[in-house]
Amino acid sequence: MTTTVVPPAAQAPGGPAHRDGNVLRWLGAYASSMIGDNVCYLALSWAAVQSGTPAQAGLVMTVSAVPRVLLMLGGGVVADRFGPRKVVIGSDAVRCLAVLALAVLLFATSPSLWLLALLALVFGMVDAVFMPAVGALPARITSRDQLVRVQGMRGLANRFANVVGAPLGGLGVALGGAAAAFGLAGMLIAASVPLLVSVRMREPRVGDEGGAAGTSALADTGHAPEAVGADGAEGKAAGEGAAEREGAAPGRPARATVRRDLVEGLRYVRRHRVLAPLIVAIALVDLGFAGPLNVGLTLLADRRGWGASGMGWVLAGFGTGAGAAALLLTVRGRLPHAARLAAVAILAGSVAIGALAFVPNVVAAIGVALLVGLLAGLSGALCGALIQTQSDPAYLGRVTAVSGIVSLGLAPLGMPLTAAAIGWWGTGPVFVTSAAVCGLGGVLALGVRDLRRAELPG
Repeated sequence: MTTTVVPPAAQAPGGPAHRDGNVLRWLGAYASSMIGDNVCYLALSWAAVQSGTPAQAGLVMTVSAVPRVLLMLGGGVVADRFGPRKVVIGSDAVRCLAVLALAVLLFATSPSLWLLALLALVFGMVDAVFMPAVGALPARITSRDQLVRVQGMRGLANRFANVVGAPLGGLGVALGGAAAAFGLAGMLIAASVPLLVSVRMREPRVGDEGGAAGTSALADTGHAPEAVGADGAEGKAAGEGAAEREGAAPGRPARATVRRDLVEGLRYVRRHRVLAPLIVAIALVDLGFAGPLNVGLTLLADRRGWGASGMGWVLAGFGTGAGAAALLLTVRGRLPHAARLAAVAILAGSVAIGALAFVPNVVAAIGVALLVGLLAGLSGALCGALIQTQSDPAYLGRVTAVSGIVSLGLAPLGMPLTAAAIGWWGTGPVFVTSAAVCGLGGVLALGVRDLRRAELPG
């Protein structure tokens, strides 16, 4: 089997991630791309509202969700076959060209709904490939003991993009309409490409597949991860490794196909004694979390008379808490007993979610929301780092895709159900029920021995 030797400079860790130029280049690229996304979606929603009815605008904004969920597993296969760096660069290039092309068209003519829906569709299809690759990339740019810190840095970048992106998009619309905002989004996404090109990839060594052999599915199958190169050969090695895994006759490698890689990735997750229960726990947490903190909070604010400004302050409290968690992980770098700590944070966060429906005033709601954000940010980052450190690098794109589908596909299903349930039974019982579903994720994490004992490298 072909193995690409990586230059020592690409393998050696660059010290703490927040001082590693390689990681900082990736972080700058990620932040620029995410800000561009925020600007783009604001411009898209504005243009859709101006071009059609509210229902039509809502349809345009949801068009991207369908291909994103349906194609994401295939996107994980692409990330594993070709390497996350190549896939992220290609995805950003396609998104940049699509947004800039739309900006040029809108300068020449008025926006039409079909054109906006086409852009949303393209974004959804590209996101299906982009998101698994983005999730798999941190493990290839830093050492395993820095992944928690990188997760914290990524969380800070997301918060920064959310805070900066919307005002920039609004400024673009105010100065030059939707066309100017789309042009700005395209340039921000384009700025990420040269930064990504300059990012060096490190070789995932045997033993990088996630903790002790006794807690990994690799102990059952006997498969070892493939070495990868700094020049992008990681996809080739992963593809070759996939071709020789299960289903091949002795001495004869199986022909690698997308379907085989997809089935193999799902089988890998299902058999893994840490990843399988971890992803189920994430599904429960997201399912219980999404309804109350999205549609539920809006209905709660309306019934309590907090108004839009009060709801905005509550959301700001949540964002501040999540940002504080990201900053803590960025500075701290590693927390002991990672899986147990994540489970405890989930359980405590569940109690806080249930309590949100019973607070006496908006000030108390802001405080509870800040606590929810802190605990959710902490547990989310720890779970993300566990996924990256427990996964065989050759499967990481597919594992990330499964986790993404759980969050993007299953969790939103709880939103309309939450809204209907609040109409029938009120906010209190629904928030408590959602908190109980969320808490089941923490119970599962504590109840499964291999997951409970999972640690992050130090």
